[in-house]
Amino acid sequence: MNPEPSWPRFLEYYCPVPALDLSLDISRMHFEAAFFARMEPAMQGAFIAMDELEGGSVANPDEKRQVGHYWLRAPETAPEEFRAMIAETVKRVEAFASKVHAGKKFQNLLLAGIGGSALGPMFVADALGDPLRDKMKVSFVDNTDPDGIARVLATLKGQLGQTLVVVTSKSGGTPETSNGMQIIAGAYRDSGLDFSAHAVAVTKEGSALDRRALSEKWLERFPMWDWVGGRTSELSAVGLLPAALQGLDIRGLLAGAAECDRATRVKETRRNPAALLALMWHQATGGKGLKDMVVLPYKDRLLLFSRYLQQLVMESLGKEKVLPDGTVEHQGITVYGNKGSTDQHAYVQQLRDGVDNFFVTFIRVLESGGKPVTLEDGFTAGDYLHGFLLGTREALSEKGRQSMTITVPRVDAMSVGALIALFERAVGFYASLVGINAYHQPGVEGGKRAANGVLLLQGRVMDVLTAVPQTPVQIAAAAGAASVETVFLLLEHLASNGLAHAAGPDSFSR
Repeated sequence: MNPEPSWPRFLEYYCPVPALDLSLDISRMHFEAAFFARMEPAMQGAFIAMDELEGGSVANPDEKRQVGHYWLRAPETAPEEFRAMIAETVKRVEAFASKVHAGKKFQNLLLAGIGGSALGPMFVADALGDPLRDKMKVSFVDNTDPDGIARVLATLKGQLGQTLVVVTSKSGGTPETSNGMQIIAGAYRDSGLDFSAHAVAVTKEGSALDRRALSEKWLERFPMWDWVGGRTSELSAVGLLPAALQGLDIRGLLAGAAECDRATRVKETRRNPAALLALMWHQATGGKGLKDMVVLPYKDRLLLFSRYLQQLVMESLGKEKVLPDGTVEHQGITVYGNKGSTDQHAYVQQLRDGVDNFFVTFIRVLESGGKPVTLEDGFTAGDYLHGFLLGTREALSEKGRQSMTITVPRVDAMSVGALIALFERAVGFYASLVGINAYHQPGVEGGKRAANGVLLLQGRVMDVLTAVPQTPVQIAAAAGAASVETVFLLLEHLASNGLAHAAGPDSFSR
């Protein structure tokens, strides 16, 4: 079905959330009239599953844990044993940030994390930050790339004494974060500074990082809990601490999320924007991820939203599902996006005229912001930005391309908190609709195990290297490696970093 956009259809499928001035328009998605009736039983099942999740059921059987990120913005809904610790952590975050600001020693904030420990804080810092008002200048180390870490540290040259470091890792053993922390700590030592007097940990109680922070007397330790996954941790201490230190409105973030949660608990499907999002994902992708989700926010402050959603959506929904007959069905929705109107000059050409393998989610922001300068033609830059959004939406519809539009009044703490909560719940609903678990990540763990195996092999390769030239086949045999190709690639890496003789293709006999 390819319905023509119309005012009656817009009114019929327009879903407002008055308490947030947020709305969702799905009228330009290609569902038939009977779609909602056909999907209603499954949607009601998703509502029940969500109620059980919020009620404290074990949602991650791999780790035998609950999933409680919704409790973070409404502690009164959490199991009784968690309520006080949630509220107390927010107060501790606020008190610590106030103490840091009052002390005036720290002017910079350096956050070391990976995945959900970095993507959420990076998105919020960019969306809500203002160089003229921020309490601290924020930078991030979110990879184990030594060149990338060096570049970040170079921006802080001569300023480490005024830089507070927040290290975020649930286990304390995540390689990317651990490596970054060790390199940063080394930079402090090289500058004659005591790293522990500049360091804060956000981690699970009793973890390797927690023990280190305690033994070295770091400035403070904040909790990560088993029942909060990394990709849904932005409204825990993981995201609230750096936001508070930056001087952002963390109570507004929590309030916006809480208000969106209230709106998305409604069991009347057509009035629930998260339910409608999940149903549109199902309709657009055939319930099997057959099309990509393109996120187009028309606001510079939301540039990193698509990167944040990549982890939230793809790590949650990219799963294998074993069907009753034993066959495997692969699930997931690929997410990409940049920002409007940059996208007009990047890939909208393909969206309009190229392969139809996507659906678009526009993020529309009503208030232009900035200084309302009237240009020579009588319009403002904000008028142009809004016009490009509406024009692109129309141009896609003309070619039968699907889109929906989320509108928020402005980019502030309330709306950012609401957007985070909206997509979190949509992910949970969609997972229920297609029969997968959104709250575990066996593929991520598999990748970590494979990487550890490669590092162990590298150690064995180095042990068998001698001054006598050897072929990759000989080295692989001596190291007990099943893959000569992997050994060759390791040799290239070692040679390029001065740890072995040259390992190019011509350096070895075949």
